[in-house]
Amino acid sequence: MLAAQYPHLVLLPGLVNDSRLWQHQVSGLAEIAQVTVGDLTKGHTIAEMASDILASAPAGPFALAGLSMGGYVALEIMREAPERIVALALLDTSARPDSLIARDMRNEAIEQAESNYQAVIAALMPKQLHPMHMEDADLVSLITDMAMSLGNKIFIRQQRAIAGRIDSIPSLSLIKCPTLVLCGREDALTPIGLHQEMVAAIEGAGLVMVSDCGHLSALEQPQRVNEALIQWLAKIIH
Repeated sequence: MLAAQYPHLVLLPGLVNDSRLWQHQVSGLAEIAQVTVGDLTKGHTIAEMASDILASAPAGPFALAGLSMGGYVALEIMREAPERIVALALLDTSARPDSLIARDMRNEAIEQAESNYQAVIAALMPKQLHPMHMEDADLVSLITDMAMSLGNKIFIRQQRAIAGRIDSIPSLSLIKCPTLVLCGREDALTPIGLHQEMVAAIEGAGLVMVSDCGHLSALEQPQRVNEALIQWLAKIIH
């Protein structure tokens, strides 16, 4: 297949993640898709982030995958421009808005990030990773470096955008393109039940649960994630 015939795939990162979150997918899917990683660092709301992606995405239809915060943005894009999306993948994310408890915790993290951002990132790490991956010094260093490189101002902006996101549950039934829902079996931030809920509401959606994996599946179990994404993309490659 000529490169020009490969589908465009846009990958959306999570909270204070940069393109390195998707490094294994960018390389692993290069032979079947034209892969780019979207920039979610400028918008002040999920809707603004979605507009940024739509403005910068390749012309015409494309496949879209989002992890965590990237999934919130992907769901917003599905509301704003469903005709642009030929396939959707939602990884370690949720269609629900923040609970009051979650919003309070976010506000506490925002307040602490003003004065001790590194401590906030360190405290977040065990919530993001499977316990065995907490022992992977290179992986922990990579995740820390992504967060520190983006800095506390982007962390605060993204947290406020996440806290203000709307309920996506009512719009799930409108999604008609091939949809993959994937989560780490031990994801502590967005547990399996939230993914099962999305699968039940999206016609024809498939669920992949990845063992020995927390919230950052694209980095924790890249081979399993790539296998699932390849099968998903196969549905739109002719």
